[in-house]
Amino acid sequence: MRLVVLRCQAPTFTDFSGAPTPPEIHDLPAVPGRRDLRMLDDACFDVLPVDPTPSLDEITRQPEVAHLAQPRPAPQRPGQRLRIVVIGSDAALSAVLTRLMRADNLWAEVGYVPLDPASPAARNWDLPAQTGAALQLALNGGIRPVPVIRDDAAVVVAGSAGITDWEAEEITAEIIIDDHVLLRHAATESTPRHRIVGARLVPMLDAPGIVAVRVEERQRLFGRSRRELPAESLSTGRALQAGGPALRVTVDGISRKRPVERVTFYRHLRDLQMVRGQAD
Repeated sequence: MRLVVLRCQAPTFTDFSGAPTPPEIHDLPAVPGRRDLRMLDDACFDVLPVDPTPSLDEITRQPEVAHLAQPRPAPQRPGQRLRIVVIGSDAALSAVLTRLMRADNLWAEVGYVPLDPASPAARNWDLPAQTGAALQLALNGGIRPVPVIRDDAAVVVAGSAGITDWEAEEITAEIIIDDHVLLRHAATESTPRHRIVGARLVPMLDAPGIVAVRVEERQRLFGRSRRELPAESLSTGRALQAGGPALRVTVDGISRKRPVERVTFYRHLRDLQMVRGQAD
């Protein structure tokens, strides 16, 4: 196994004595950019210089594209396994997954050690909250494939994504997940005590891939407010589409730089080879 460890502003992680092989350690910014992650392209090429499996373009040109059901192991069989362990935030993990997806290298194994014990990604994938246990799992655990959820800007959702009004006001939008209307709402001129402010989505462990819920805000005494996620609004699907005059799209705490009028999140054709189970 080739083991690549990415410490995203996590210099205190120095003990890798439990690793199955000596790791290559790279210290990166809290949210690594494209240049910071070039070494992943090189590592993937070294392990799998030629991918014999159909490319994404070839798959989409097929007369019938296979239905995306239960996540499956990657079809690639490199002579040496490549495992990438990300130590950092959900935003750091999102950056790494985005890089792998854009280069079509999602066959690589990915382990995650969250620095935040409340990490949505860790909850999504049932990873240990304690960093020591999470590190040992990331280094030595087995692969359990999960869906890859991305947006139309080719950014992967690691933990959660949100769609709200750009100015954090009551939202005017229509949000649909598959054929179900999750939200259809127009903001009022007044400021209601109970208002609809957007939607939140997270990746699932299995098909169809996305679970989403409406986000509401209820004003309380002394100007305080409380956000609510009404359980009756929870919906699942393969794709979520939203449209509105000025939407803010946030993925793992990182907002797009400009408002958009429409956005789509959907399940990618490849699955993520996530380290989240007992050793194989």
